[in-house]
Amino acid sequence: MARCQWCTAPLPPGVALCGYCGRRNDVDLQGVHEFTVSVPASPRICPACGVPMQTIDLRLGGTFYIERCERCLSLFFDPNEVETLLEKSTSAVFQVDRARLEEIARGRPDAASAARYYPCPVCRTAMNRVNFGARSGVIVDQCPKHGMWLESGELRRLLEWRKAGGQILDQQRKTERLAEELELERRRSRDAALVRAGAAAGGDGGSLPPLADAAAGVHAFVRTVLRLFS
Repeated sequence: MARCQWCTAPLPPGVALCGYCGRRNDVDLQGVHEFTVSVPASPRICPACGVPMQTIDLRLGGTFYIERCERCLSLFFDPNEVETLLEKSTSAVFQVDRARLEEIARGRPDAASAARYYPCPVCRTAMNRVNFGARSGVIVDQCPKHGMWLESGELRRLLEWRKAGGQILDQQRKTERLAEELELERRRSRDAALVRAGAAAGGDGGSLPPLADAAAGVHAFVRTVLRLFS
């Protein structure tokens, strides 16, 4: 179990605020990632504190800039940076520890604290609340355009999720969903072909021309793939 860096009292999983001394712990970066402050403050505003965030360099194989709030220790990542950080910060995982994944999922905040919608640090519009990956139980705030905001403690939980094989389950889920969507699209194409054949035999002119129908099927397939891997 993690301990408070100030009073050494035990910290429950995913908790950054010590219940004994009342001080906040840097459970995400302390002892996990070395970093340097690149710019004292950036134009990006912390969604929780309303103050400019620091730009820091995690120095993962070169420069790796993210934003960090000095007050609440939350982190903001540009699109796909969280996935890159998880990959570079953990060794290759080949097995799934389902018991550990269930434990991590049970450590998520209660419904009352998870119901708040925060503004994006860049555009200030309300971010979406999404479950990161398969069975992670880590509900993160995400702006579709600008990136992902993690409150203090959430990055550590995502690292533990990946070490327990969560990324493997997530990839399996995406592969299964893609296979299901491809099968559904195949059935739709087959049914459309049967309709066209029946229309041609009966002289019904209400069906789509073959080229237009094929184009519609291709567009639907592309939208499906983009949705699965966005």
